[in-house]
Amino acid sequence: MNSSKSDLPSRLMLSLEPWRNAAHWRIAFSGGLDSTVLLHLLADLARHHSLPALSAIHIHHGLQAAADAWPQHCQSACDALGVPLQVVRVAVQPGASLERAAREARYAAFTSLTEAGDVLLTGQHRDDQAETLLFRLMRGAGVRGLSAMPAQRPLGQGTLLRPLLDVTRAELETYALAHQLSWIEDPSNEDRQFSRNYLRHQVLPRLTERWPQAQASMARSAAHLREAQGLLDELAQIDLAQAATPSEFHWLGLPSLALAPLATLSAARQRNALSHWLEPLTRLPDTDHWSGWTSLCDAANDASPVWRLADGQLHRSAGRIWWLSGDWLRVPAVSAEWRDPSTALRLPNNGRVMFSGQTPVGPLQIRYRQGGEMMHLAERGHRDLKRLLNERAVPAFVRGRLPLLFGGEKLLAVANLPGLDGHGQGGWKLHWQPTDEDQGLR
Repeated sequence: MNSSKSDLPSRLMLSLEPWRNAAHWRIAFSGGLDSTVLLHLLADLARHHSLPALSAIHIHHGLQAAADAWPQHCQSACDALGVPLQVVRVAVQPGASLERAAREARYAAFTSLTEAGDVLLTGQHRDDQAETLLFRLMRGAGVRGLSAMPAQRPLGQGTLLRPLLDVTRAELETYALAHQLSWIEDPSNEDRQFSRNYLRHQVLPRLTERWPQAQASMARSAAHLREAQGLLDELAQIDLAQAATPSEFHWLGLPSLALAPLATLSAARQRNALSHWLEPLTRLPDTDHWSGWTSLCDAANDASPVWRLADGQLHRSAGRIWWLSGDWLRVPAVSAEWRDPSTALRLPNNGRVMFSGQTPVGPLQIRYRQGGEMMHLAERGHRDLKRLLNERAVPAFVRGRLPLLFGGEKLLAVANLPGLDGHGQGGWKLHWQPTDEDQGLR
């Protein structure tokens, strides 16, 4: 935009109008130019308008010695404006990309602090948007990645807003100088070994020298790609609605889809639908890794293929695909005697079991399938457990962790499977709650 600094407050106010009824506005305050201007703008607007409660959050990564002085600088800036500040220290996990690790630590903290009805405001601007588009283009990103940073998205229990995405860094600098603001210059921002800094200092200046409107054009392209991604998301929802049929094993509490409706789609629509479904569950696979999906679909009917992804596994079993993570990927430990059947028994890495109805007489023990187990059924005599599980089409990944109730060496019940889960005359049933975790979000 070519607007002057004088209308920056009114432009910000206009973009934040839909969020005037939020419970709380929190500013992600690094102390740098962008967040310093955003903090000053919002504090000034709060003096003239009725706005939600305003506060700031400073994330201290502790990655360089200079950063130790930044919390005090941020505190002084907030005190001068009458804005409460919360300083949060995070541990950045070592890895190949320090930039990415720091960002993940920062947003993990923001996510945990953003409560219901809260809005977290960050200071990214149009120059940042152009950098993001170029950076992702160099990494071979698809439509979702090239749509760059959205102006808003869910975060924690609230919403993340980027109200300055249509504002240039030059406009922010003009505002800061006009209001005599002081801000932190992060020394790492000059380090050209970081990809974004290389783009900022080496690439974008050359582009804008040749094409003065380059950043505005890139922001416009990102907006077009966001619109295209919106259409792809709508198509994914249509395709997933066909596959989101209920499973008779709904009590597993696992995200799952029927495979047959997906298999009728073109390969591109399969990837689109599955990406949409997987996005809240795991970091999405890159292009080369999608061969794992093809292998899973093409495996023999009697196979139980697994596609391993960054944050869990996709299993194919019983005509469906299932998302497994957390405790589902840990081997359940053999539990001890169930000494008090009147209370639930917690199973290491495998949830808990409990009885309904009359509690059977002990001694009792929960075990897991080893192979060769037999079970006596009133009308069918002794039957092999493997055959009983086959008859009920129990998914393969469940079979080794289904709690089996033994009285001595006699198999008395298999949790949660109708007809096998209790004793009709005894008036009791064995119930299994597979996990206490939320399998729906990563």
